Amino acid sequence: MAYVISDECIMCGACESECPVSAISEGDGKYEINPDECIDCGACAEVCPVEAISPGE
Repeated sequence: MAYVISDECIMCGACESECPVSAISEGDGKYEINPDECIDCGACAEVCPVEAISPGE
């Protein structure tokens, strides 16, 4: 299951550069993770300063 970014996202961009498969892009008011590209590695969640990224359900 792909990781998801909550509304707590502060648009810092730390997660985008950390993603090894470039599944993260700037969305409307927050970054978004493409579930078809996400490989569930968790690298983005580790670098998020506000803990806005979590495993999807």
